[in-house]
Amino acid sequence: MDNPAELLNKDKSTLTDVELQKLEEYEFSHGPLSLLQRAVQNHTQVLISCRNNKKLLARVKAFDRHSNMVLENVKEMWTEKTKTASGKPGKTVTKDRFISKMFLRGDTVILVVSA
Repeated sequence: MDNPAELLNKDKSTLTDVELQKLEEYEFSHGPLSLLQRAVQNHTQVLISCRNNKKLLARVKAFDRHSNMVLENVKEMWTEKTKTASGKPGKTVTKDRFISKMFLRGDTVILVVSA
């Protein structure tokens, strides 16, 4: 089969190992994961919004179909509400920290955009 797009409509249990490999390569280069694929190839940054209300600005070193990622040069950003001396909510403060390398589990990922 010359066109990997034709494999999209076939039942995956009927595909050979070679066809499955071609299908995965096609999905990584044409589907939603193509953004991550380009980020890995071009060494560009992505902004990742996570389920814990934190944002990660990072370079993607590697990823898989579940959006698990190995990230480098990560800037983690979040907001916290400070408390006054009387215990009442105060100002909202934006915080961040640098992480040189990290593994991000894909089930925490909400959104990925090119930065």
